[in-house]
Amino acid sequence: MIVNITLPNSSYDIIIDKLSDIKIDTKVVIVTNPTISALHLEYLLKHIKAKDENLSVVTIPDGEQYKTLSTIEDILEHCFIHKLNRGSCLIAFGGGVIGDMTGFASAIYQRGIDFIQIPTTLLSQVDASVGGKTGVNNKFGKNLIGAFHQPKAVYIDSSFLNTLPKREFSAGVAEIIKMAVCFNQDFFQWLEQNSLDNLQNIDTAIAKSVQTKAWVVSQDEKEKGLRAALNYGHTFGHIVENETNYEKYLHGEAVGIGMVMANLLAIKLGLLTNDEALRIKNLLKQYDIPTTYKIEDVDSFYEHFFLDKKALDNKIKFILPVGIGDCKITNEISKDLVIEVLKEFN
Repeated sequence: MIVNITLPNSSYDIIIDKLSDIKIDTKVVIVTNPTISALHLEYLLKHIKAKDENLSVVTIPDGEQYKTLSTIEDILEHCFIHKLNRGSCLIAFGGGVIGDMTGFASAIYQRGIDFIQIPTTLLSQVDASVGGKTGVNNKFGKNLIGAFHQPKAVYIDSSFLNTLPKREFSAGVAEIIKMAVCFNQDFFQWLEQNSLDNLQNIDTAIAKSVQTKAWVVSQDEKEKGLRAALNYGHTFGHIVENETNYEKYLHGEAVGIGMVMANLLAIKLGLLTNDEALRIKNLLKQYDIPTTYKIEDVDSFYEHFFLDKKALDNKIKFILPVGIGDCKITNEISKDLVIEVLKEFN
């Protein structure tokens, strides 16, 4: 399957299939980590058609804690040493961390060069690799330094998931559930009725998720409106990640916790019923995605909202489900109500 994204300044294909040959006539750097390199680099290299002298690999540490400007410097240094120019290309070969950093490095190297996404985790295949969000974390929060920089192409090969640890697979399912809750009631019901324990169902879920993400991004590339809905679960989840130093929870796990928190707020506003919230929680629990979290300091947690990119003019932007299959973006929630929700996790 091929899904196309057409934007004002770019257009590219997302190819969901076995990896095909990729012909590159210029210098190319593959950015990966030791885990993916050991498992899949040989397979990738068989499909990269480039002159040997034009192809190199930079391996960076594995993990969210390395998603920093320091690691970006390492990628850029490799590019300079190998004399990449404005016609060169980077390939992101790994999960969401690799994709975000490779995209950001390509956005700022000589003011911008091409990059290709070849995601190897479920989370990156259904979400992170599509849409051009790139960046790194710092002590103030997640992805606060970055750029919108669209890839030249995205190649999604679900066979990479055969070596994915169960926990990381489940973290990707959280992002699939997120999109279904916000945009597609029929897809949510399908997820309730079909387990993602076989390749056919996984491919179906990937395709539906990518089609949804592509539709949203095509309408709102820079997150001025509709695209913000894709942050359902993230407003709370990013703080959970930050409070635990990006070490306790995978991104998708924190998003799952954030969805449960957002659901409680939606219930208090009359947007979501208790039964609908329970259906969402049960689907998350089916894949062992965490749904509980203990907030040690409610006031500190609340203040973290204002470091989020989505906060504007001292107002917090919340993405809340309206039933299952629709959502609402609002920055008109009172502090007292948000604190009331947070206290239920305290």
